[in-house]
Amino acid sequence: MSNPSQVQPKRIPYGVADYGRLRRENAYYVDKTHYIPRIEAAPFYLFCIRPRRFGKSLWLSVLQHYYDVNQADNFALLFGETYIGHHPTPDRNSYLTLFFNFALVNPAVDEVQRSFEENGRVVIQDFLIRYQRFFAEEERQEILQKQKVEDKLRLLFLYAHSRQLKIYLLIDEYDNFANTILTTHGQDAYHELTHGSGFFRYFFNLLKGATGGQIAGLTRLFITGVSPVTMDDVTSGFNIGTNISTDSRFNEMIGFTEVEVQTVLQDYESYGRLPLGVEPSLALMQIWYNNYRFGQRAETSMYNSDMVLYFLLRTEADEGVPLDLIDQNIRIDYGKLRHLMAIDRRLAVNSPTRLNGNFSLLKSIVEEGETVSPINPSFPLEQLLNRENFVSLLYYFGLLTMAGTRDGSPLLRIPNRTVKDLMYGYLRSAYADVDIFKLDIWRLSRLLDDMAYRGDWHPFFDYLNEQIGQQASVRDHLHGEKVIQGFLIAYLNVTHNFLTWSEREMGGGFVDLYLE
Repeated sequence: MSNPSQVQPKRIPYGVADYGRLRRENAYYVDKTHYIPRIEAAPFYLFCIRPRRFGKSLWLSVLQHYYDVNQADNFALLFGETYIGHHPTPDRNSYLTLFFNFALVNPAVDEVQRSFEENGRVVIQDFLIRYQRFFAEEERQEILQKQKVEDKLRLLFLYAHSRQLKIYLLIDEYDNFANTILTTHGQDAYHELTHGSGFFRYFFNLLKGATGGQIAGLTRLFITGVSPVTMDDVTSGFNIGTNISTDSRFNEMIGFTEVEVQTVLQDYESYGRLPLGVEPSLALMQIWYNNYRFGQRAETSMYNSDMVLYFLLRTEADEGVPLDLIDQNIRIDYGKLRHLMAIDRRLAVNSPTRLNGNFSLLKSIVEEGETVSPINPSFPLEQLLNRENFVSLLYYFGLLTMAGTRDGSPLLRIPNRTVKDLMYGYLRSAYADVDIFKLDIWRLSRLLDDMAYRGDWHPFFDYLNEQIGQQASVRDHLHGEKVIQGFLIAYLNVTHNFLTWSEREMGGGFVDLYLE
């Protein structure tokens, strides 16, 4: 048996979503291929939502490499060590794969359609080069000469169907540019894109048509995103496939289980690349990265795979506990959606921006740590202010997760400390955006450090009390201790010195705020 120190350690594949590259460059892979037979047994056209940075892109790449007819000679290299390598299905390497990544589309309103067309042109051109042996030269040229993506695809599906070729279409981040347009340009621009004669809506109409009839060349379809809103808007309720986002049978398909995380940690410890050791590392990860469940009957909690890989990189670089336990990429992804969830836009030049009912609901969830609500599988943007839809959106974004049932309805909880930290940030930003309450965050951080490391707690509370008294805008919101408690929760978490608990049960009673 070889000495682990003499074996080349596997690279930490942080940010790598290309399965072929991951295998060729000796990167670590947590085997999820036992889900391929389950996917094949499911309906042909699938849609799956997971939070950002959770491993969706890599999963699509796994499917692409497994089904691509051009990868048949590389099967042993790509899958030899995996479950599916030992248990291949009859469909392996039997498809022509078409892969769209809509994160590559420029979301600027005056550029989005041109960028969408150009992205589609490149994808289809690459497809015809990779599979040129399946099409006559005149067919390829006829497809390429069409000006619009919709026309190119229509012909492509037609010729594929006539030759009995199977096409597997994979769409990653289907709602990326639509969400950006919504949050930066507003509902009118978004509505123009996804309703009526909008080009994005017609794209999905074409896909629906390609599943049957004369151009039925689309054999299988797998779409990923972070929200069902766009799919509902462009397809009137996703009537081109099956939404498996809350199907408990696919709970562990994307992300890492605790057993998988423990195995990863043990492997890197054996290479001397885990300064903290397995148990301390796992204890930290349980608090910061764990507890996602994607199905009401799911029994296994999931870790965010991006966060786990980030931890491995940082704990080695920082030679111990990472200096920052939260990946900045996670912050950015959620931060783009803050205005959509919490803030009313200005209606007129002299009209102040107001916090809407969604903010009150978000604040309540942060204070309580949980809520009870059904998860709606789809809903249009116009119904986002509906309480159940807004809570559902928080679930799809990964800000809430399944935690069982209460009185017959799903019980939803904030999954971990990372998400709590993000939600505290939403509260602080919302207060500042509408001029309710603003603080000097740098000064506040120093006061929190003094309280944590020197036990000097008076200056922090004196400063907070002074600011509440001085800022007239906050006074209209002071209705009972709950409001003060809300401010404290939001601002005590500017640093990571404490774990903050609201209404924690202790000694036969409840503590208003408990700092651990």
